[in-house]
Amino acid sequence: MATTHPALLFLVVLACTGAASGFYLPGVAPADFRKNDLLAVKVNQLSSIRTQLPYSYYSLPFCRPDTIINSAENLGQVLRGDRIENSPYVFEMMEPKLCQITCKIVLTEQGANDIKEKIEDEYRVNMILDNLPLVDPITMIDRDAPPYYQQGVNLGVKGLYVGSKDVMYFIYNHYSFLVKYNKEAQTDLARIVAFEVKPYSRKHKPDGDWKGNATRLKTCNPHSGLLVVYSDGPQQIEANKEIIFTYDVNFEESDIKWASRWDTYLRTTDGHWFPIVNSLTMVLFLSVMVAMIMLRTLYRDISKYNQLESQEEAQEESGWKLLHGDVFRPPVNADLLCVYVGTGVQFFGTLLVTLLIAILGLLSPSNRGGFMTAMLLLWVFMGPFAGYSSARFYKMFGGVEWKKVAIRTVLVFPGVVFLIFFALNMLLWGVKSSGAVPFTTMLALVFLWFGISMPLIFIGSYLGFKKPYIEDPVRTNKIPRPIPQQPWYMNPAVSMLIGAV
Repeated sequence: MATTHPALLFLVVLACTGAASGFYLPGVAPADFRKNDLLAVKVNQLSSIRTQLPYSYYSLPFCRPDTIINSAENLGQVLRGDRIENSPYVFEMMEPKLCQITCKIVLTEQGANDIKEKIEDEYRVNMILDNLPLVDPITMIDRDAPPYYQQGVNLGVKGLYVGSKDVMYFIYNHYSFLVKYNKEAQTDLARIVAFEVKPYSRKHKPDGDWKGNATRLKTCNPHSGLLVVYSDGPQQIEANKEIIFTYDVNFEESDIKWASRWDTYLRTTDGHWFPIVNSLTMVLFLSVMVAMIMLRTLYRDISKYNQLESQEEAQEESGWKLLHGDVFRPPVNADLLCVYVGTGVQFFGTLLVTLLIAILGLLSPSNRGGFMTAMLLLWVFMGPFAGYSSARFYKMFGGVEWKKVAIRTVLVFPGVVFLIFFALNMLLWGVKSSGAVPFTTMLALVFLWFGISMPLIFIGSYLGFKKPYIEDPVRTNKIPRPIPQQPWYMNPAVSMLIGAV
């Protein structure tokens, strides 16, 4: 059985279904827009770096379209908590708009408290246009340096206002969007290469009675040439008070090519490459040196141990060399060790092929959840290698029931992970987070586990157990060497703590 067969099979399937599933593959055509084409902005989750609990955009009292439509999601998006839905923000390509009224809402007591709580936890609003995330550009101290892109936009801000001693909460109710596009010289087609925003908090006042979206505002005049006319102050969050949401949109031609539009989003990691490569080079160099010294020493010692030696020579041994006759003795929990080895091989294969896919460019950063989906599927398809490795070690330790170790390989590690995942998911359900995985997705994970991974592990275990017995490089003593009393700092608990530190 070829060792790379499942990985190559997955790559072939990935290449064949890439366009349908959202994977970036060479030859996928970008979206072309003409003047006055409609651009629909989609909303994603509310995210925070403080709580790590995502929430649906419409879990807060925001402006809503007439019908909320959920976009198609892959398995990775569901596990990450991404909920992509349509929004009332719809633009016309290359048609700037000023002071467009989105809607008016009146906050209830619960709605006001929810917004204040989210502002306290520093939640950000995430939107998407043509598969590009909304970013808030932050100008660096060095004016010549490119801006730093912060994904999403703050929901609001809290602080002290002039003439008040209490902390007040203000919501960003005016968005100034900037859509950058790259236009082809030969045709009239344009491609979106950036989606930026600047948020404002403005206390709008209607100009007369409220009559739907046609109502004009005293505080926001589209005919003045100004994006926002300063009002009485920022929009405070209060129960039973109305909030008017508005937006501007402007279009700017850019030299950025469509194929390079993600470079600006990922620019923040460029400065880390040199220290990362430097550290990896040093670690690799030192590891190779230590490995060469150990291999030469071990090869010489093993050759000597395999020869008949006198009792006097054996008594001259000291230190770790005294254990050469007990190193390959099967441990007490040999079955569990075999399961750990098989799971480790499965992990290593998953990470190796995932990194290979990323290096080859088969996964685009624009494919949300694609990386997690790929890793999950690779974990399933690496089942034969896990079963093969665990069965071979199990046979080396003298085991005869290969089905027993195969079942443990299927259940031990994935079972522990699934139980923890299920418990955390119940907590997410309790707080109504969008990161909670639906019940149907849980069933899909169970099917991947028992319907695909388990048969593949059994196939690998069967093939591994049929292989010849792995012979130990040195002889194992029939009588185990007694272990002397160890000092307190050699206790397993203390050793684990010291190792972790």
